[in-house]
Amino acid sequence: MRALRLGGMVAAFALCVSAAEAAPVLMISIDGLRPADVLEADKRGLKLPTLSALVAEGAYATHVTNVLPTVTYPNHTTLITGVRPAVHGIPNNVVFDPLRKNMDGWYWYASDIKVATLWDQVHAKGGVVASIGWPVSVGARSINDNIPEYWRAETPDDVKLIHALATPDLPEALEAASGQQLAGLANTTPEADEAKSRFAVAMYQLKRPRLFTLHLSSLDEVQHISGPDTPQAHEALERIDADIGRILVAARQAEPDLMVVIVSDHGFAPLGKEVNLYRPFIDAGLITVDPKTGKPTAWLAEPWGGASAAIVLAHPDDEALKARVKALLEKLAADPELGINRIIGREEIARLGATPMASFYIDFKIGYEMGQKFDAPPVSPSVLRGIHGYFTDHPEMHSTFIISGPGLTRKGSLGDIDMWRIAPTVAEILQVDLPQAEGKPLF
Repeated sequence: MRALRLGGMVAAFALCVSAAEAAPVLMISIDGLRPADVLEADKRGLKLPTLSALVAEGAYATHVTNVLPTVTYPNHTTLITGVRPAVHGIPNNVVFDPLRKNMDGWYWYASDIKVATLWDQVHAKGGVVASIGWPVSVGARSINDNIPEYWRAETPDDVKLIHALATPDLPEALEAASGQQLAGLANTTPEADEAKSRFAVAMYQLKRPRLFTLHLSSLDEVQHISGPDTPQAHEALERIDADIGRILVAARQAEPDLMVVIVSDHGFAPLGKEVNLYRPFIDAGLITVDPKTGKPTAWLAEPWGGASAAIVLAHPDDEALKARVKALLEKLAADPELGINRIIGREEIARLGATPMASFYIDFKIGYEMGQKFDAPPVSPSVLRGIHGYFTDHPEMHSTFIISGPGLTRKGSLGDIDMWRIAPTVAEILQVDLPQAEGKPLF
């Protein structure tokens, strides 16, 4: 939890990029990529020729401290805004929905972002912006060519939804140029990432974007199912490396001065147990559940999260309610079976830049997460084998930053950096402003 203390230290080891003409940027997010998986690829038995070459040719962070919670949507929004969730307005993956009316809706919509994005600023200067699969991009008017990340039922109708939400005629153009069907992108498998890579190649052949943001999500999915450091996870990452290699050939042909930025949103940790936080809140009268339907009908305070959990109060200024919830949380933290690592209050939440919706925040020990069922036992074995979402000072949660391109004159290790410095760095390359950014560019 180093907040903004890296300013002077990283500035002393800053990048230098030639200040002539703005270079185009390809920003690829590999969801769930831990920095050591690339930086220690040989040691870990991973064959990553593309990513390793980018490290050797460019600059990289030894680790990136990301934002709370260490999950996909808040961190991807920080990557394109340079601010933390308290400012950009995307506090979690899933929308807080205490009465379960939103049908597990996520923060898919760009209209929920409260500040300017890299997309906005490049578009405002007349640059072509493209994106495939980037979180919180549905309806982003500043993306000229957009295939957003979105799903609802995980049925074939989801492909129709993606098609309807994409830039008109773009799916057909990319299908024709690549020989790849849009339906191949509509899941989180390694095959879907390969399909995205074929669309990305076609995007460069047809559109030559000034800024292209691409989200590859299969590594995250595989690590959830099998856990990190497994043969399945290694295979998924090696396939992504090949996908990126395919993209770079086309991208560099179209844009010889291309700057390549590889990022991730979070790391990964093994998972073993799920904790039912709902039951204690129900028993304390803080959540009311209909015994016939099992659905909540009223609430005063409710946990929201996974490996960490925001505690949201219906009346956050009610001191009596706050004291009541605090007493319950202290009781839960005293039970070692529940795996609670720590609990913080509003002052620390604000310091971390996490959502002001939370009056308290729970961090679980590695290996534990909050379950999502009201009727589960207090502690039960988890179905998944891997998890993220813990507080940002867990080393397992740290994420990745690699930058490479012909305009880069300072190379090698940048040490440890904060995630909110990445967007202003990319803005500097693109020669656009991000006036709200919380950190300075790395060069």
